[in-house]
Amino acid sequence: MKMNAIPPSLAPFLQEYNLAQLDAQIAAPLLMERALQYGNRAELRWLFAQYPRKQIVEWVKRYGGERLPHPHIDFWRLVLEIE
Repeated sequence: MKMNAIPPSLAPFLQEYNLAQLDAQIAAPLLMERALQYGNRAELRWLFAQYPRKQIVEWVKRYGGERLPHPHIDFWRLVLEIE
């Protein structure tokens, strides 16, 4: 899958990284975490266009409970229809 450039608007949430050197495929878990927690509509559209929904659901199931704040994990479990 060809990855589009990481939206520059996500840069404030990835300050410890150089966006130009960040590989969106390798950094998928990091990008999912930051976009699901802080992303606006455009950034979330990018996220869901870049990664299969199944991959995002698996990330939320595996890591969401410990990496996303309580209101966020509840929201994403509802939106992604995760029991």
